[in-house]
Amino acid sequence: MKGFDNQFKDLPDFILKITYQIWENNDVESIKKYYADTPEVSLATPTRSPSGVIYGAEPVIEGTLASKKLFPDRTLLGEDVIWIGNDEEGYFSSHRILSTATHNQDGLYGKATGKKLVYRGIADCACKNNQVYDEWLVRDQGAIVRQIGIDPKKFAYNLIMEEGGTDKAEQPFNNNTPIHSIYNPPSLPETNAGKTYSNILSSIMNGEKNVIEENYDRAIQQYQPGGFIKYGREEVLNFWSNLKSSFPNSEFKIEHISFTENSNNPKKAAIRWSLSGKHSGAGIFGTPSEADVYVMGINHAEFGSRGIKNEWILFDETMIWKQILMQTG
Repeated sequence: MKGFDNQFKDLPDFILKITYQIWENNDVESIKKYYADTPEVSLATPTRSPSGVIYGAEPVIEGTLASKKLFPDRTLLGEDVIWIGNDEEGYFSSHRILSTATHNQDGLYGKATGKKLVYRGIADCACKNNQVYDEWLVRDQGAIVRQIGIDPKKFAYNLIMEEGGTDKAEQPFNNNTPIHSIYNPPSLPETNAGKTYSNILSSIMNGEKNVIEENYDRAIQQYQPGGFIKYGREEVLNFWSNLKSSFPNSEFKIEHISFTENSNNPKKAAIRWSLSGKHSGAGIFGTPSEADVYVMGINHAEFGSRGIKNEWILFDETMIWKQILMQTG
């Protein structure tokens, strides 16, 4: 790859190796090498997550060290890297990570419990010249707190109180958060697995229930936020219906499309999406509050001969609850 160190044979190799180097090889300072601060691009790398936005290498280092202190035995197992791009336009990866850790340190998640944790995250990264220069990151905080024994709503409330109450707490990412990005998606073919999956999701969120029957394998495995695993088309329908019922008049938007297609592996798609609107319906987020809510989501899907056979859905329940509670007290 043009502009990348010779040790990296392709983009997945780059993503997997620098993740291991930073986290498990304890070379946190290498973030300064792999996250653009200005030399190669005109903007320090923005890293966006449901909790907000940070810029450049130093805040990423601070966050990494804080996480490593909480979970010193954490392992990051790269389940998949779905990617697009080329030397001229740059590259884009969507990296799904399965983490294991032990809650044996006091801190953000309360007193140490010694509980073993398993949770996922997905990082969408734009890369060029040996650096990440744009990132979107969603971690399944709902899965983490549930395994520790904390309800996601309660965790969000505690976080607000620790930050000084509803007037002083840090605002989660929302529709008014500045994007600041120089990333332009690489050109894509007219027909691809990512486009197919984005059309399926848009149709489902538009109330077209038949799309699930037509496009999902009967034996679909769906990995849901909160660490839940469900099976079969009915569970797929229940998940998306319950989400939509909490925000019935919200806008569902496809934010980014990526895919991997080759003859030796199943077709795969990565979609970053958003859901924005009022919490005006009863559902998985309780009694309607009329709070304005922004949901940042990233999905991965794997296609088989009978349709989608595996689907991974990530959003941060705790930051949705934080938005609701900050507006309702």
